[in-house]
Amino acid sequence: MSNREKRAIRVLIVDDHPVVQAGLTSMLATHGEVEVIGSASSGEEALAMVKRDMPDILLLDLRMPGMNGIDTLCALKEMKASARVIVLTSFETDENIYRSIQAGAKGYLLKDTSQQQMLEAIATVHAGRRHIPNQIAARLAERMLRSSLTARELEILEMLVKGLTNKGIGGALSISENTVRNHVNSIMEKLEVSDRTEAVAVAIQQGIIQITS
Repeated sequence: MSNREKRAIRVLIVDDHPVVQAGLTSMLATHGEVEVIGSASSGEEALAMVKRDMPDILLLDLRMPGMNGIDTLCALKEMKASARVIVLTSFETDENIYRSIQAGAKGYLLKDTSQQQMLEAIATVHAGRRHIPNQIAARLAERMLRSSLTARELEILEMLVKGLTNKGIGGALSISENTVRNHVNSIMEKLEVSDRTEAVAVAIQQGIIQITS
């Protein structure tokens, strides 16, 4: 049995809400197989702590000021950190799930997860396996069946959400209406919808396009 398996699983909590940090620390502190080694309030702070403290598991929130959860996952991948990441968030749009897994997360949990489920997820991910609840896994599989939208298609989709016509989009991007039409058709095919109105609805519902106030 390796040293990693013999000792307690070292967990770093990454969340910008002190109440969440305290609650998770208290929840996990009662279990000898898990050791909370600290909390980070931002992605930048988390990266520094990963380098210094070498945790086994990160419980990572997606929505933080500055470097968000997805950016933090990408940075961890670039620095080849050995820590495995479980996303722990209040948000479960298809795109959040998809981007998290694509960026390297090994688990995905919602913040209303029970204590037992969280402990099981930590143990599973620490052992080198993925932990994704069935209902989330089904949505991830459906999302991954679709080809990814290109950067240009995402740009046009954002303009569709704002209500621009093909002519308006063409003018904004300095491309022909026919080119815009081809992109829109491609978007509808990838999203498996029948018209642009449905494409907009699906893009918002699944979190592909974020609506800002």
